[in-house]
Amino acid sequence: MTTMTAPDTDFSAADNPRLGLRERKKIKTREAIRSATYALVEEQGYDATTIEQIAERAEVSPSTVFRYFPTKEDIVLTDEYDPLMVEELRSRPGDEPWPDSLRHVMRRAVQLGMKEPLRVSRLRTRLMTEVPAVRSRMMESMSETGRMLCRAIGERTGRDPQSLEVRVYAMSIIGGLMETSMYWAENEHEDDFESLVDRALNVIEHGLPTENH
Repeated sequence: MTTMTAPDTDFSAADNPRLGLRERKKIKTREAIRSATYALVEEQGYDATTIEQIAERAEVSPSTVFRYFPTKEDIVLTDEYDPLMVEELRSRPGDEPWPDSLRHVMRRAVQLGMKEPLRVSRLRTRLMTEVPAVRSRMMESMSETGRMLCRAIGERTGRDPQSLEVRVYAMSIIGGLMETSMYWAENEHEDDFESLVDRALNVIEHGLPTENH
């Protein structure tokens, strides 16, 4: 999740002047590794793509790939947006109703994610649903994102970030977004993803609708 409040301009984490030069270089290296991975997966499939091939395509060493991404699955799943979304949540007005803050931040997350080429977004979500190793790693990574969100929710609401209520709420958001991504992929990416996220947030805020859809 993230915090950026000025958003009529395009945003690139690698070009964000609030980040130091060293951090921007790291982000650009991660982006090069991800781009190489997506291209190779499109050409030959996920299982056939090796770290050595990714490193060669990205013009880095295999050890550099592993320094940035512990596993091949992490290359598919990791992005730069979680810390930015936490920032954005922290920047919302203190008197703004919590559901409104959450919806704003989730919409910003979707907008940032959709700055990727559509083929990349579709490829990532397809791999989440079709490759067991990617799906398993996604479940593991949810806990880290959830802890980050718990801290932000605690700061925003004054609640204990380790309380059961905050942890359940944070993970319901993370799990809801994961299921939304998988639903989008399983249905051939036909729906508008931002609309699907709005539907998911409605369920989180209001509970399961009584009527069938």
